[in-house]
Amino acid sequence: MGKVAVGAAVVFAAAACAVAALVVRHRMRSSGRWARAMAILKELEGKCATPIGKLRQVADAMTVEMLAGLASEGGSKLKMLISYVDNLPTGDETGLFYALDLGGTNFRVLRVQLGGKGGNVLKQEFEEVSIPPNLMVGSSSELFDFIAAALAKFVASEGEEFHLPVGRQRELGFTFSFPVKQTSISSGTLIKWTKGFAINGTVGEDVVAELTKAIERQDLDMRVTALVNDTIGTLAGGRYYDNDVAAAVILGTGTNAAYVEHAQAIPKWHGLLPKSGKMVINMEWGNFRSSHLPITEYDQALDAESLNPGEQIFEKLISGMYLGEIVRRVLLKMAEEAALFGDSIPPKLGVQFILRTPDMSAMHHDTSSDLRVVGTKLKDILGISNTSLKTRKLVVNVCDIIAKRGARLAAAGILGVLKKQGHDAAARDGSDMQRRVIAMDGGLYEHYTIFSSCLETTLRELLGEEAAASIVIKLASDGSGIGAALLAASHSQYLELEES
Repeated sequence: MGKVAVGAAVVFAAAACAVAALVVRHRMRSSGRWARAMAILKELEGKCATPIGKLRQVADAMTVEMLAGLASEGGSKLKMLISYVDNLPTGDETGLFYALDLGGTNFRVLRVQLGGKGGNVLKQEFEEVSIPPNLMVGSSSELFDFIAAALAKFVASEGEEFHLPVGRQRELGFTFSFPVKQTSISSGTLIKWTKGFAINGTVGEDVVAELTKAIERQDLDMRVTALVNDTIGTLAGGRYYDNDVAAAVILGTGTNAAYVEHAQAIPKWHGLLPKSGKMVINMEWGNFRSSHLPITEYDQALDAESLNPGEQIFEKLISGMYLGEIVRRVLLKMAEEAALFGDSIPPKLGVQFILRTPDMSAMHHDTSSDLRVVGTKLKDILGISNTSLKTRKLVVNVCDIIAKRGARLAAAGILGVLKKQGHDAAARDGSDMQRRVIAMDGGLYEHYTIFSSCLETTLRELLGEEAAASIVIKLASDGSGIGAALLAASHSQYLELEES
């Protein structure tokens, strides 16, 4: 019996040792994996670093590219498009004006009654209309006839609170968010369709002429007085309510900036100088690039696999379309090289653009003690269950690095614009600096609070306390709608009549 007991004890001890060895080996493997995940995070942090010195270099590069783009067509990655908007709203405009906002699979028609006296919108109404998919790939006349019919129907519903003076045409601001070569305030030729549109016969044609012909076929007495994009609309909407607005920035799915330039500071402008002496420039700043931008392997891969490789590099670092996708790529590397989510790689983690920036934002803003929102998002979107708190914290760290890099680079871009305008430093003679306002629009800026707070803090840091005191960032929603109607008002054919 003793021998049996001893043998059993030996076997039991050996088994216990084997289990202990397995546990130790598992712990060593786990700690090795975790160390690899942390190494990937540390490397990401280093590659995404945006110290103030680097941000100043980015701002200087932005200013240099702005100058090159103003000097000649094709002189810079920044197109610096002349908008032909030389009169921004003042707040004194009166009357009834319409807007049409075409920028995707839906379009909006809008009307405003302006009451003058320092920016008073008495009444506004709008309707949103979906474009049938067949019209997105049909003929030009079919698309514009559909839009003009909706516009005519909207005009027919005009109530008594909207007043058009007798004998006047209705006037329309047209926001057209596709690449256009502008030829005047109310004309521009289509360069190419994007966003799923592929319509024969419109490329190279004047989009205002196409819309006007369709309006005439509806027997609607309406004139297009301004063709604009959404960024210039945001600038106009901001200026209507605040005369110190000098620039507009969109930070949403995409990104862009527009600002007011002195007409004589545009060497490529060969027309007569406008009476105002000013010209609004549509920068198309999403296409900015510089050797000073902190670009990682994840950004390079995203760009190479995109529909427009080598283009819109700045946009791919800072806009809502891409931030969530960069986070996904980092998490995929951690899953592949550090088994962050277990021995097998979650299949959904390999799907491009599955992690949207609003979901990234929700995880980043999670303040619960167990990061419950992070756990839920990982499970619902990526199919990753039972994540530890340690793993969830790591995911939040990745979101933080990517969001704050984007926000800080956006602040550097704004500083570049302010430098070009001479608003980046305190007055040398000690006099008070004039207040300057940047009108901001876009869901990324409006809803991703950590992003917008970081942008504002960084801009203050870059400007210094004295200069920052005179720079204000203001949310100015719906530039593509009301902004277009306001530009129709500030470029009305009846303005000279009213002034005389």
